[in-house]
Amino acid sequence: MTELVVSLTGLLLALAIEGILLYFIVPMLYQVGAVRKNFRDKDIPVSVGITFPLSIMLTFLVYKLFYDYNVFHHLFLVAVLAMSFLGFIDDMLGQRDTMGFKGHFGALFKGRLTTGGLKALGGGVVALFLAVFIAGGWGNIILNVLIIALFTNMLNLLDLRPGRAIKGFLIFLLLIVLLAVGRIEWSLITPLLGAVVYYFPLDLKAGAMMGDAGSNVLGVALGFIAAVCLDLPVRVGVLVFLILMHLYTEKYSLTTTIERVKILKAIDMMGRRQVDD
Repeated sequence: MTELVVSLTGLLLALAIEGILLYFIVPMLYQVGAVRKNFRDKDIPVSVGITFPLSIMLTFLVYKLFYDYNVFHHLFLVAVLAMSFLGFIDDMLGQRDTMGFKGHFGALFKGRLTTGGLKALGGGVVALFLAVFIAGGWGNIILNVLIIALFTNMLNLLDLRPGRAIKGFLIFLLLIVLLAVGRIEWSLITPLLGAVVYYFPLDLKAGAMMGDAGSNVLGVALGFIAAVCLDLPVRVGVLVFLILMHLYTEKYSLTTTIERVKILKAIDMMGRRQVDD
């Protein structure tokens, strides 16, 4: 089979698997009380993004049985499973009294590990693990660690309104595809795209929260694809952008900024008007 056929098969298969998983997992989360109030003060299931790595894993199993499964598929699967697990811990057990890099690492330096701090430290370990396998040389490794870790957190920062994190994921992915100039490993990313496409309407309607269990998956996927597919100068530019974004969000509210910039607000509201009106 050609790469195109395999990638499209992966997208469609993951889309179908995601539909089956959501059918069972969303009611299960309601039943066990895994709900949280959204920005409209309505109780909805949280951590629904745990379905993303499951859809990817089952699709990759089909790859292995009928096509090809190489080390990059394995690394990608390790990344999404590990980061979804860390996000799930923070979703279920997280203390909301400490927020942001500064807050979590400040608590750590005082001898207190928060669930957010565990997620950040664990995410750093995952990023290092991936970076060591992706490219040699300490310069490349450090650069890729930072890109993967910061992309992961960037999607966390976006996941504050229905659909926002997925829109950010799709926009960033499109930019990476354009910058990669045809060097995208589509068979890696299309299973996640399939899962996201099926889940997206539920998120837009504020019917569920993907939680950090989902946004971590989107972020680490972007970081991984950027590290694997982009040339060195482009990766340096990506890292500068991510650092500037994190510095900005430590000082200013991203939601407030989006509300004030017309084009960002228009994108943010796409598909949400029937929910917010």
